[in-house]
Amino acid sequence: MTFWHLLFIFIYIQVHLSAVNHFPSAYGQAAEDVNVTFEDQQKINKFARNTNRMSELKDEIEAKKKSLQNLEDASDDLMMCEDDALLIPYQIGDVFISHSQEETQEMLEAAKEALQDEIKALEGRVSSIQGLLGDLKVQLYAKFGNNINLEADES
Repeated sequence: MTFWHLLFIFIYIQVHLSAVNHFPSAYGQAAEDVNVTFEDQQKINKFARNTNRMSELKDEIEAKKKSLQNLEDASDDLMMCEDDALLIPYQIGDVFISHSQEETQEMLEAAKEALQDEIKALEGRVSSIQGLLGDLKVQLYAKFGNNINLEADES
């Protein structure tokens, strides 16, 4: 969530609580007066930061999965190569270096294992952030009830 999302949530809470208290008949009943404390705002900010971070991590995971798929495709194509004496260009940074088919296959396998480890680490971070977000949701919904919306927009 951006600064503007946070500001919107804060303003929404304040306006909604004010409207419910001033016009109870329009909302069915008067809501209890809930003040947004500094600690509450810190929790909302923490929720927004972690939601953004989780979104970034999920995008990074998707990019790494695409790279992993490309490495697997390259490995499959390399296995179909019939000429064992053919030198295969392998990109390292901005440079292509020619290696034998066997060396290239080993390098591809090492790169795939490294990417799989990175993906697992990122997924672990996403999982821990999801746990933290779950705890924050419980705390914030317990205080604000339906006056706060912490669900992600699907747009």
